[in-house]
This record gives sequence, structure tokens and C-alpha cells, in this order.
Amino acid sequence: MFQWVRRNFIAGFFVTVPLVISVAALVWIFRLIDGLVGPLFDRWLPWQVPGLGILTTALVVLLVGTIATNVIGKRVLQRAESYLTRVPVFRTIYAPVKQLVVAFSPDNEYGFKRVAIIEDAARGHVLGFLTKEFTLDRGSGPEEMLAVYVPTNHLYLGDVIICTPAQVLFPEISVEQGIRIFLTGGMALPGRMRSRPFPGTPLP
Repeated sequence: MFQWVRRNFIAGFFVTVPLVISVAALVWIFRLIDGLVGPLFDRWLPWQVPGLGILTTALVVLLVGTIATNVIGKRVLQRAESYLTRVPVFRTIYAPVKQLVVAFSPDNEYGFKRVAIIEDAARGHVLGFLTKEFTLDRGSGPEEMLAVYVPTNHLYLGDVIICTPAQVLFPEISVEQGIRIFLTGGMALPGRMRSRPFPGTPLP
């Protein structure tokens, strides 16, 4: 009887805790955004409408995204951003936050492109994200090189490893899956993965 209670309690614990934390996080975000924008509508409307603040925020984000994808709007936003980044205090906060957010955007050329695996002599196979393809000229002509970001503290801190395409394999998993693998300490790794070499790399 005790073993049955213990087994089912532990199973229920690991199902309930992530669910409660996720719901609590959503409620906290909802209240935070609604609390910031909601008071503006309280001055204009005779009654309080829950969720109106977060709905307005979502519409503003959608409007900014529409403008950002427009050629003219994109230039205007880039010009405004260049002016704002000249402010010393704003620049020190805005630049790192933007780089971090952009890294997770699959539509941005500066984000994580693909999940990569590097065979390291000291650490074995290392999982990371391909962030840049470039050429390196050491006097004997340009060589193709890859920059792979390997997180060492969740996703915010890590090492940048410069290697040749022959040293890298690309497992057939998405960037979102790769992020989940790091956040779960490897528990989200699939039971079986297929990998491919970098395009143009001769097979051994």
C-alpha cells in the first residue's frame, strides 16, 4: 500500500508541478501586461474590461511586426533604432537583450541556424548551434569556417567554437528541439538521431 501511494504521489507530483508553474507564469504575464495598459482604458471606459490591456498589447506587437516587414517601415525602424542606440544607458540594455531575442528567431539571418554536433578531443561530442558561416584567410587562400555557439550556462552564456565544416555534423532536429535539450539537461534528446555533414563537405 505504501509503495502504491509513493509511486502515484511521485507521478502526480511531476505532472502537477510543471502544469501549475506554466499556468502561474501565464497568469503573472497576463496580470503584468494588463496592469500596465489596463489603467489607460479605465479613464475612458465606464467599466473595467479584463484582458483589454493584453489584447491591445498584442495588437500593438502585431502592428509593429507588420511595419517591420514592410520595406519603408523597416527603414524607419532601423533609423529610429540607430538614434536610440546612441544613448549610452539605453544601448547597454537594448543591445544584449535584442541579440538574445534575435538568436531564437528562426526567420532572422543572425539567429541560431541549425543544431550542430562537434567532436571535441577533450569533451567528446559537443552539442551547439551554428551561428555563422565565414571564410578565414591564413595566407594560403580562403578557407570555409563555421562558428558554433555552445551554451555553458542555460542558453545565455557559452563558448564560440570556430571549426571547419568537416568537424561538424548536423543532427536532423530543429532549433526548438535543440533549445529544449539544453533546458532539460539532455533529457529531451530523442532516442535516435540521424545526422548529415555540412553541405559540400566530402564524405570520408
